[in-house]
Amino acid sequence: MRRSVFLCATAGFAAFPRIASATVYDRVEAIAHRVPGVIGAYCHTLADGAPVFAYNPAVQFPAASTIKLLILLTAYRADEAQPGALDETVLYDRKTLIAGSDFMAAQPDGARLSVRQLLVPMIAVSDNTASNLLITHFGFDAINASAAAAGLQDTVLARHFLDYAAIVRHNDNVTTPLDMATLLGAIANGAREDVATVATAEHCKAMIRLMLRQTDRDGIPAGLPARAQVANKTGEIDGTRNDVAIVEPFEDSPYVLTVYTKWLTDYAAGYAAMHALARLSYQLAGSSGA
Repeated sequence: MRRSVFLCATAGFAAFPRIASATVYDRVEAIAHRVPGVIGAYCHTLADGAPVFAYNPAVQFPAASTIKLLILLTAYRADEAQPGALDETVLYDRKTLIAGSDFMAAQPDGARLSVRQLLVPMIAVSDNTASNLLITHFGFDAINASAAAAGLQDTVLARHFLDYAAIVRHNDNVTTPLDMATLLGAIANGAREDVATVATAEHCKAMIRLMLRQTDRDGIPAGLPARAQVANKTGEIDGTRNDVAIVEPFEDSPYVLTVYTKWLTDYAAGYAAMHALARLSYQLAGSSGA
């Protein structure tokens, strides 16, 4: 795919064209109606044109830990603007330790870790304290500027993770299935076509390699064949189970799938719907259907 074609494909994501097939939409809607809550999904190949399917694509959902991909992008953008930014160190104060931080809980008080070191637990095991250290290091403005630069229109990082005072004030981290698919599509295109998109091609490849280390495979990956390579990032808070993925990122026919939920009253049903959408996506866009 040439650079001009990539730009057209990215524009297609942002414009969010009509669903190509009512039959496909009906199948997605049937899956969605089995969810005791609200679900949104977006599936797109790297080619220009309509999405494979979309359901509530522009509805805002709690981003939970999927928004850590924006922190990841910000780190690589910072390194491009100022080489060596990934090797800058961050001081760890154990008083900042919060739940969901097994990696940082094992670090000594006063440890200095590089940005590059913190990115690994933030993505691979979704360490919340590592993520908060990086939010403080880069700042909310820089991270939200990364979202704007990537064309994400309805995505906001408004608070640190588990900042309960901010949660009470309804300062929520939010995104949409379309926004996150736009981001993943740009990363996948940059890696596949060796062109700069939201980051350099090498940094796009590096982000995918980190996502491939994700240890939580209960969402999208669980609905795909075992042979499928999945670069994903999950997110969960009360009433929400999310997963976003680039499926088979380094193969001939990669595609992106994002699934978001809110107000869930049955997590098992939420995961079942996510698995069904993953199976449908692979049938229509993956190696078996491409």
